[in-house]
Amino acid sequence: MSTEQAVSSEGTVSTESAVRAVSGETATATGPLSGGVPAGGRIPPARAVGAPRAWLRLLGSEIGLIFRRPRNIAMLAVLAVIPALIGIALRTFGGPPEDEGGGGGGSAIFEQVTGNGLFLTFAALSVLVQLLLPVAVAVVAGDSIAGEAGIGTLRYLLAAPAGRTRLLAVKYTSVVVFCLAAVATVALSALLVGLLLFPAGPITLLSGGTIPFLDGVLRIGVVVLYVSAGMAALAAIALALSTLTEVSIGAIASTVVVVIVAQVLGVIPQLSAIQPYLLTQWWSGFDGVLRDPVATGEMGEGLLVFAAYVVVFGSVAWARFTGKDITA
Repeated sequence: MSTEQAVSSEGTVSTESAVRAVSGETATATGPLSGGVPAGGRIPPARAVGAPRAWLRLLGSEIGLIFRRPRNIAMLAVLAVIPALIGIALRTFGGPPEDEGGGGGGSAIFEQVTGNGLFLTFAALSVLVQLLLPVAVAVVAGDSIAGEAGIGTLRYLLAAPAGRTRLLAVKYTSVVVFCLAAVATVALSALLVGLLLFPAGPITLLSGGTIPFLDGVLRIGVVVLYVSAGMAALAAIALALSTLTEVSIGAIASTVVVVIVAQVLGVIPQLSAIQPYLLTQWWSGFDGVLRDPVATGEMGEGLLVFAAYVVVFGSVAWARFTGKDITA
């Protein structure tokens, strides 16, 4: 082998190693190296990591970035503190008067908190799901693509042969993980505070029946999954908006505006025809678990609405992102 051939081979090895390191692949040699070329003068084929494994590695890296950011940690801390504040307020001043409860789902839940600490979880979620949880999700999802484009790192991510569709799927999945973590943080904080400040035992449901304590805890798990699905639907909207701009604050603010407008439209009686199609109308549908039997029909409709939003806005995000010219 001539010197020129050796240099060419070394250059090929270096280039392939760099590309595979970025895309989640590794090169292996079967024999000792001499001047960068394996013994025998042949370069063995690179062993590619399986696609599922590479996808999981990329997903793990993205999730790690989300949960290491001080801003996101601070939002989770705020979400954990608010249930404690609600619990302390109810412990100090008591629940709302019975004549003001009106028998509605939200007010009825607050009336039950002082008698059973498990209800603090439902009460806290009914409050935070209206704005604070959506804001936290909007910040993370709205920054997922626009933030990368704004600081110039998106070009380097797309330079690797990972594929735009896979990158978009990783981004959305990592945001969904954050949605689940945010809702679980609220639920766990409220559960702990409720058990510390109030009595605990069999739960009297809104429909009048009674279920054991452990059954109530299982229903809290169902509520966490339901609310997380609702936040995942909002994340799809924020992700689609994030692909339309290179300024993350624009995507975040637009998502929050969408939430506020939907909530305003949801309280206008004359717009009852469109209200079943509004995402925000279904976020509080988790109170169906506090009835006997569980209102699976209503909650199922809510899940279908969530799925429809994910499909529609996920398709918008995919169509925009796969055809977008990244210049930043």
